[in-house]
Amino acid sequence: MVAAITEGIKISVRTEYQPEYSSPYNMHYVFIYKILIENTSDYTVQLLRRHWLIYDTDSSIKEVEGEGVVGQQPILESGDSHSYVSGCNLKSSIGKMKGTYTMERIIDGKKFEVTIPEFNLIAPFRYN
Repeated sequence: MVAAITEGIKISVRTEYQPEYSSPYNMHYVFIYKILIENTSDYTVQLLRRHWLIYDTDSSIKEVEGEGVVGQQPILESGDSHSYVSGCNLKSSIGKMKGTYTMERIIDGKKFEVTIPEFNLIAPFRYN
């Protein structure tokens, strides 16, 4: 697991390779990532947007932007957390992702970027 804290918002990430949905013969590798967002700040915040950079060792970089996460724009009071699971397809068995969330403090409308720490996507058979 990797984690990062920005302005009191802690982002933790855990990944899993999904062999049952992958097809190495067809250069199709599926990974899921589990995100935990914890508000350790003194303010209530709302997650507005996400921005991802997805690196595949086939030399491609994919950029993904959009509102919220898995159809939600969660509001987190101080001490609250929100978790979700999403996925990613790669053409190779090794890659990585990183990104940011745009958050807004409810009390004054201040928007700020929260770092999503870089994490690796590696099929377990690559460790040998």
